[in-house]
Amino acid sequence: MKRLLLVLFAINLVFLLAGCQNKKESPKEKTVVVYVSEDQVFSEPILRAFYEETGIKVKAVYDTEEAKSTGVMNRLISERSNPRADVYWANEPIRAEVLRLKGILTPYNSPNAKTIPQEFKDPDGYWTGFSARARVLIVNKKEMERPQSIMDFLEPKWRGKAVIANPLFGTTTSHIAALFIVLGEKGARDFLKGLKENQVAISTSNGESADFVAKGEYAFSLVDSDDAISRMKKGFPVEMIYPDQKDKGLGCFIVPNAVMLIKGAPHPEEGKRLIDYLLSKEVEKRLAFSDCEQIPLHKGVEIPQNIVPIENLKVMKVDYKLVAKKMMEIQPLLKKWMGL
Repeated sequence: MKRLLLVLFAINLVFLLAGCQNKKESPKEKTVVVYVSEDQVFSEPILRAFYEETGIKVKAVYDTEEAKSTGVMNRLISERSNPRADVYWANEPIRAEVLRLKGILTPYNSPNAKTIPQEFKDPDGYWTGFSARARVLIVNKKEMERPQSIMDFLEPKWRGKAVIANPLFGTTTSHIAALFIVLGEKGARDFLKGLKENQVAISTSNGESADFVAKGEYAFSLVDSDDAISRMKKGFPVEMIYPDQKDKGLGCFIVPNAVMLIKGAPHPEEGKRLIDYLLSKEVEKRLAFSDCEQIPLHKGVEIPQNIVPIENLKVMKVDYKLVAKKMMEIQPLLKKWMGL
């Protein structure tokens, strides 16, 4: 009997030790926390693919439509003394500059950033752009003439026939700030004055502007390329025009996504791996062939027919740092312009 008990004890001890050994050898599940301003419908599949490829669990916090890309940015600011996020995936680089100025970011030069054009990344590595939207004209096909420049908003023939989104929000704000850089203070103020004088309507968003044009309520508008492409895919009688492409034109304002590493991130190595992944040609191809059809910033990425390669576009030459600074400076002016 004693011998049987000793045998059972020995067997149990073996299983116990084996269990402890397996527990010791089992690596802790790696995690990365990312705050996201890009639309969840487009960003979530990318983050899921990153997990499937790397085994790194992704905890994502998404902006809401109502927050207009400022919700998670404000959360990052409030958590500055105790960071909870590793990475911020912004849908434009302007607010990345705001975070950089507030000391919330830390530099990271991803190897995948080397072939992204310099104008779409911070020279010190605080943020890197990828997969861009373009600011385009969406035009109803019933119009016999087609506007070719944002300056056509000021032409008498289009009086009362055009619409733009509220310049206090979203990419319209960034675009107006960029005009203050390329046109100068007087030129940009004259542009805003001209919009009012030519009775350009104001909508609540780029999406609403695109809907107005799609339904024929207005002839054209200035929107993001994904807004125009969405209405084209739905069969509305509209077309997309990249503005100001002639030799002396201002060029098309480009709004890339931007990714950045948070200073004091709890999982910095996992954060860097996620940044490397987002900056890959593979991700740019996926976003190009998604419903948003974003423009790759790497050369040689396969694209659908609706997209013009970035190297074939006349791009508005702006420093996003200056645009960010100007965007904050002109808020009182824009509020007054809106009658607030």
